[in-house]
Amino acid sequence: MKSALADVLAPGLRILFCGINPGRASAAAGAHYANPRNDFWRLLHAAGLTPRLFAPGEQQLVLEHGLGLTNAAERTTAGSGDLRRADFARAASRLDSLARDLRPDWIAFVGKAAYQGVFGERPALGVQSRRLGDSRLFVLPSTSPANAAVPWAERERWFQELAGRASGLPLRYAARAVVLDASDRILLVQFAWPDRSWWALPGGKVEEGESPEHAVARELVEEVGVLVPPGPAIWTREHWFLGMEGWAGQRERIYLVRLPAGGGLAAPLLSPAQLALENMVDQRWWTQGELDAAQVAFSPRRLPALVRQLIDDGPPPGPVDVGV
Repeated sequence: MKSALADVLAPGLRILFCGINPGRASAAAGAHYANPRNDFWRLLHAAGLTPRLFAPGEQQLVLEHGLGLTNAAERTTAGSGDLRRADFARAASRLDSLARDLRPDWIAFVGKAAYQGVFGERPALGVQSRRLGDSRLFVLPSTSPANAAVPWAERERWFQELAGRASGLPLRYAARAVVLDASDRILLVQFAWPDRSWWALPGGKVEEGESPEHAVARELVEEVGVLVPPGPAIWTREHWFLGMEGWAGQRERIYLVRLPAGGGLAAPLLSPAQLALENMVDQRWWTQGELDAAQVAFSPRRLPALVRQLIDDGPPPGPVDVGV
């Protein structure tokens, strides 16, 4: 059966996106992800993979940015639940041929069901151990409106990771701190861009030749005026995204800093104007109750729960990966 939807392909792509099959809206439009409620094109732009939001009818433009489009199954259906096992009979061999002939750096499956249809196994999201030729495989959350239970932030996070990994750029090393006062309040700083803001742990880049411990002590004095040296490393975090020129994301080592009652603080070395150049616009102390009730973005995203666990259980015996 010939697909109602033509592939968008070229040799040497950074990423070949593989959806599950053409939906009726896409088949009628002759364009991938044409359902206006499908978030695929919005997520491409949000992750920095396209310079602006493309309409489905502009799909050929993705080739200029090293991206391509195909599907695991060719038959058009109202929903992916209408597909049968026979619809994927040629999928693995066809994708293997595309990988060997066109040599994309990555093949990204848009939804676990697309990967399962091809290989007959249910994957986790993210990088897969399997390869096709020299192409690495990545599984994204489905962008279909039928996957609305997965929030936008979670889908964006996986598109950002793919964009960072596919960039070929290195990760930047950084050191941050969980700064707690004698009342178990935590000190956070706010970063803001025109389209978003979030509250994060103070800290920053580990400079060349600098240890993470020295870096976090320096950053605490510069940014928030904390004079107490860092305690043990308690968390690690790896975040891939295309938000810093020259870098694919950041690998963080996070330390615990306990302030004595009524001490350990001075004025930050950097002025508010200097901090604003780094998009840092505010800082404040948070109680656990305020963390739990806040309707804002945190970094790490699970910060309220992580802080509660830290206060209840104490520091872990060694650094724990806390995710994005």
